[in-house]
Amino acid sequence: MKRTIAAVAAAYLACTCAASAKDMSLAYWMGPKHPMNAGLFEPFAEKLAEVSGGEMTVTQYPGGALNTAPPKQYSIMLSGVADVVFALPGYTSDLFPKTNVISFPGVCEDAVECTEALLRAKSELEDEYDAKLLAIWANDKPVLITRDTPVRTLEDLKGLKIRVATKESVSSVEAMGASAVAQPASVLNQNLANGVIDGIMIGASAIASFKLHEPGKYVTTWFPSSASALILAMNKGYYDSLSDQEKAWVDAAADESLSRAAGQAYQRAGENGLQVAADNGMELIEISDEEKARFNNAIADAMAASMQEKAGDKTVGEIMAIMKGE
Repeated sequence: MKRTIAAVAAAYLACTCAASAKDMSLAYWMGPKHPMNAGLFEPFAEKLAEVSGGEMTVTQYPGGALNTAPPKQYSIMLSGVADVVFALPGYTSDLFPKTNVISFPGVCEDAVECTEALLRAKSELEDEYDAKLLAIWANDKPVLITRDTPVRTLEDLKGLKIRVATKESVSSVEAMGASAVAQPASVLNQNLANGVIDGIMIGASAIASFKLHEPGKYVTTWFPSSASALILAMNKGYYDSLSDQEKAWVDAAADESLSRAAGQAYQRAGENGLQVAADNGMELIEISDEEKARFNNAIADAMAASMQEKAGDKTVGEIMAIMKGE
């Protein structure tokens, strides 16, 4: 009888704790093996559970369970379909002109450096979001993946249809003689295989994440751009509904170390992506310094014009200077 009473009491306490725990939904459209799961989503959930003593938890909804269209991630957070989302501001560039300055050539050199650039400008960028910005970071600098045409020189780009992640990359790509096409990462494998596009401008981490080594044959390992911004954002109404203690737990779990860890994860994933490319027989093309200078000269006028364009209440050039710490 004593054992039965003890068991019932333990079960009651477990149920009570479970009922009192506040669980939030976290949606992303990639699979659970994507680098950001281990690099960001799980660390955030684990830290939140730790600092809250288990009173706040996270349930993941991967693989598009709550939304299959990557550009709609931000909107499902706004509407409350998901409490927290992983999103790419570049997919809705008009909403985030300051954030997407990170994509212009010359801002930064790798995922870690580009993440620091975003954090340097975070106070300027937060106002663009109708959300609680939990983390902001960058992926690795883009490479160029092609199927039929190896790109070794500026002339090799002429007439190619190149996928870009953000509209900020369009002017530079077209200044080099190619056509720019904006597409989400989820369709790139099929579109390169079918010839809908000729090349993909994307971080090297995507080679492994989206199996781009299957349709692709060549990787030009340098391309004149910086990186893409990524965010983890929480519904503002959800955050505002939390108690002061719960907000403090969320803030502790989402300090700047979370963003930095995500940038470091992408850095490692980019290195792994290039290794996957090599292991699967893709040709890795290194551009000479002389040829890089030709690429940069080709985009110089377009870049000069872009620096004068408005990005919210500032110019692109002013936001870039903040990101670079100038």
